[in-house]
Amino acid sequence: MRAKSTPLSALLAGTLGLAVMAGCQTYDFEPVDPLAIAQTTVESVITARKSKPDVMLLVDISGSMTKPVNANVVVGGARACDLTQDGYVFTCGEDYPCDTSKCPTRWSELQSAMGPFLGESGKLVRFGLTTYPAPPVLAPGQSPTVAQQCAPAANLEDGSVRAQIPVSLDSDDELQAYANEVNAKLQAIPNGGDGRPRGGTPTAASLQFAGSLLTADPEERDQIIILLTDGLPNCNDNNANTGASAECRCTLEEPTQCTTSQSPYFKRGCLDKDASVVAVSALKARKISTIIIGFGAETSAGDGPSVLNEMARAGGYARTCNASIDCGAGDTCDFDTGTCNRAFYQAGNREELASALKKISEAIQPGKPCFTELLPSQLPSDEKLIVVYINGERTLAGPDTWSLDQSDPEHPGVRFTGSACAKLEASRPEDPVNVEVRAIRQL
Repeated sequence: MRAKSTPLSALLAGTLGLAVMAGCQTYDFEPVDPLAIAQTTVESVITARKSKPDVMLLVDISGSMTKPVNANVVVGGARACDLTQDGYVFTCGEDYPCDTSKCPTRWSELQSAMGPFLGESGKLVRFGLTTYPAPPVLAPGQSPTVAQQCAPAANLEDGSVRAQIPVSLDSDDELQAYANEVNAKLQAIPNGGDGRPRGGTPTAASLQFAGSLLTADPEERDQIIILLTDGLPNCNDNNANTGASAECRCTLEEPTQCTTSQSPYFKRGCLDKDASVVAVSALKARKISTIIIGFGAETSAGDGPSVLNEMARAGGYARTCNASIDCGAGDTCDFDTGTCNRAFYQAGNREELASALKKISEAIQPGKPCFTELLPSQLPSDEKLIVVYINGERTLAGPDTWSLDQSDPEHPGVRFTGSACAKLEASRPEDPVNVEVRAIRQL
């Protein structure tokens, strides 16, 4: 059953009309506090499912990825991340690998989180995998120069492209099998020894190269880069800032490496914020979106949040919100922009990274035409206080139309069924269906 849209003001007017018709009798009423309510309207244009998106995973394998997630972890009464050599106690890392069974590193935690992510999303996305930096393979006994450690992902021959986008595949089974291969290649990168994460973080140039691997028509299917990084972008030997300028924010543990004019880090060690934001903006101009995930301590304090926030906002996938509750603990919603003040996804351990990846998976997957999600802040205070319109016609709840689905507390929404769902699934870009959900809640 359908009826024309009835404005909320009309409903309220009807209530007031009853009060007027009550006549001129006098009554004594107890004073009451005014009821505060809010109305949420969620509008969407359904054009059925888009093609499965192309997603290039751009993964930071710099040396800092071998650092412990928690250097103070204690196992069996001993500090598991401490090593001793010649009487000197130090923390394990790039040159002295950690025992990840006792002292998990950023890299081992990332590997643990990526397996389920690719396993759950693989059939719905065409995944590729590129890693950076891309230092050359050297003869035994040789050590890479600073320039080599700062080499960005740049071509198909430098080993950075572990898996290209499978442009010839599209079925669920084929794509899941390919995603499993992507995961196997990621898991094969060791935490220590040859092939381990090492070097700097040449993010800007690596983003430019990753974008060149996404060449399909963005109107046909979404083009996305997911950047997973644990450090601040650097390694730009064309950086406008040098260690001699106040604008240089040294990204190294030893700042004098940036300030010495003869140092190979005189430019490369300075924060490469501007070029990284420009690279993301240039990709967005080509309709390639970039999702930013910061993993590790450097991304949650200091210059990290500022840099990654600007990149996330430029990339088109800033975390959105209608209320601060949507942004999670410790964060707030900017109501002017509708985005969380921390626009990028941030994780400090495997569990937090897995949670971020789950949210991203839901965001990038092809749309669900028969489900309109509501944020927790948008839910009505009573199921009767929700109204749905399809193409401007009010549609009552029922087995052949829709119902409020709260089976997943984290992702409630309106579930369309029967003929209403069939109508949405049959929609096309040239014949869209407009859906409007109005909900009233008591504040």
